[in-house]
Amino acid sequence: MRIAHFSDLHLLSLEGVPAHRFLNKRLTGWVNLRLKRGSIHRSSYVRAIAREVARLDVEHVVVTGDLTNLALESEYELVRDLFERDLGLDAARVTIVPGNHDLYTRGALTSRRFERYLAPYLVSDLPELTADVGGGRFPVVKLRGDVAIVALSSAVPRLPLVAAGELGSEQLAALSRVLAYPEVARRTVLVAVHHPAVHEWSRVKTYVEGLRDAPALLAQLRPLARGMLLHGHLHRRIQRLVPTEAGQFLPVGATSASLHHDAPDRMAGFNVYDVGGDAATRVEAHVYSPDDGTFHVESVPKRV
Repeated sequence: MRIAHFSDLHLLSLEGVPAHRFLNKRLTGWVNLRLKRGSIHRSSYVRAIAREVARLDVEHVVVTGDLTNLALESEYELVRDLFERDLGLDAARVTIVPGNHDLYTRGALTSRRFERYLAPYLVSDLPELTADVGGGRFPVVKLRGDVAIVALSSAVPRLPLVAAGELGSEQLAALSRVLAYPEVARRTVLVAVHHPAVHEWSRVKTYVEGLRDAPALLAQLRPLARGMLLHGHLHRRIQRLVPTEAGQFLPVGATSASLHHDAPDRMAGFNVYDVGGDAATRVEAHVYSPDDGTFHVESVPKRV
């Protein structure tokens, strides 16, 4: 199965948003946009990526969160339009998870904004095994050929300047049930989550920006003979190799699909994986060239 993976779209729309909607964490986000983020994240790159992925006609697409910038309704409308018009694939061929920006405020969580706008992409083949995590029901499982795609939500509203994620005990218990399910256990498992479970952060950095219950997630994956863990959040292409009790697991991160950057491992683009019975047989990056609107293939940097 050939799978495309992109992440961290950070689509922005402030049109018609009243000032009082910024009297919360969005105020710091807006300041960040004015000072830095708005000049380096470009929506035109995201649309070019979506159209290129559609042109390649991959069998499945995984999008690992931060679809929006401030979790506003106008931004969710942009996201939905991108998926429907530029990507244009049947929802059954697309797996998405929320990032911390998609549940930026408690209002976005309580209104279930992510779930309401993107419901067609959140249909699980095993709905009886899901848990209500507030913004939706996860894990979302899609059984496709020899692959089981398991989508998790690590998005949690936080205080300003905190971007940490957490799966929570109920979702982890649901994941345990999913991994034990026969139709999942016999397949190669691809876990999709926004925050990386493996990264060389300090304890403080992990608490502020990382996945706080990463050890619990890795403990559930340890018995697997093979699989992948797809994530975003770092705005960097990266792959690692994690030994398990019976084989190995491959965590792979995609950079931000909207990011303009001089570093080749950070410039906007998407990853492509060929996945079979022996997990990934090919991992490559398709990097966007804004000068001529084309893509070139590079390797995804490996880290120990």
